[in-house]
Order: sequence, then structure tokens, then C-alpha cells
Amino acid sequence: MMAAARFFLMAGALNAALAVMLGAFGAHGLRGRLPADLLAIYQTASQYHVYHALGLLLVGLLALHAPTNGALRWSGWLMLAGVLLFSGSLYLLAITGQRWLGAITPLGGTAWIAAWLLMAWAARGVAR
Repeated sequence: MMAAARFFLMAGALNAALAVMLGAFGAHGLRGRLPADLLAIYQTASQYHVYHALGLLLVGLLALHAPTNGALRWSGWLMLAGVLLFSGSLYLLAITGQRWLGAITPLGGTAWIAAWLLMAWAARGVAR
């Protein structure tokens, strides 16, 4: 699982960098080009992207202390899935205006809820 810890630490750091880049693009490159409602959707995607990049870093750090914890590994994969489904669908919705993409967003939110619950479950073994 040390490889998993390394993977989630790297995924968290790379997602944090990507979230900052996409957030800056939204704030500077899309302002004035998107209507206010779509810009707000884009900002929500960026905000939650940052939160869950930090969540991935936390998974990686916990995995250093609990290298065989399967719930923790699942938590990390669900965090990544949530970034793609939630933030990814909102980024695309904002840029393309395709409202049907909003139907994908709750799947990402559900993945994140499951990820945080699995992290809580996994943490009980780490704190012993």
C-alpha cells in the first residue's frame, strides 16, 4: 500500500495544481465571456476540486499509517471519481452550456460522500 500512499499523495498534489490553474482560468479567462450563472457553476467546480484535492492528500497521508487498509484505498479512488464526475461535469457544463451535464454531477457528489464515509471508517483503524 506504500505505492498507493505515494499515488494518492501525487494525485492530490497534481489535482491541487490543476484546480488552481482551472480556477485562475475561470477567474481571468472566462470572466466577461460567460454569463454570471455559468461562471458561478464553474467557480463551484473549482472550489470543490480544491477541497477534494486536499482530501486525496489526506488519503495519501493516512495510507502511510495504514498501508493495508482497503477502505482507505477505496476512499481515494472515490475521491478521484468524484473530481471527474462532479467538478468535470460542472467545468464542461459552464464552458459548453450543455445543461444535460448537470445530470452527471450528483454521481460525483455521491462518490465524494462515500469517500469521506470510507475515510472515517478507515481512520478508526489508523488511530489505534
